[in-house]
Amino acid sequence: MKTWYIPDAYYPSSKNGEYVSHEAVCMLNTGTEDAQVKLTLYFEDRDKMEGFSVTVPAERTIHCRMDQIKNADGEGVPTDTPYAIRIESSADLTVQYTRVDTTQAQLAIATTIVS
Repeated sequence: MKTWYIPDAYYPSSKNGEYVSHEAVCMLNTGTEDAQVKLTLYFEDRDKMEGFSVTVPAERTIHCRMDQIKNADGEGVPTDTPYAIRIESSADLTVQYTRVDTTQAQLAIATTIVS
């Protein structure tokens, strides 16, 4: 099992015109077997959220939008709440986190690769 951590995640609820804030965990699997991925969310003031999972097919990439993913209980990522992400994969991946923040008129994008 391979593990990555993204300590600074945040999904703002705001919208700026046609632009909606969102974030994504992008995963690249250059291997020959599908990767089974589990995501766990950690918070400052509440219990962790588990049960988020995706499959990254062999020799493919996926962009896991955190505003669209649901866990096994049907719960989504809470908005306007800082959190961290633990990513566990059955195969080696390259992982990139990107946040599009529309809370300001100038807009902002932040990204990092955590492979």
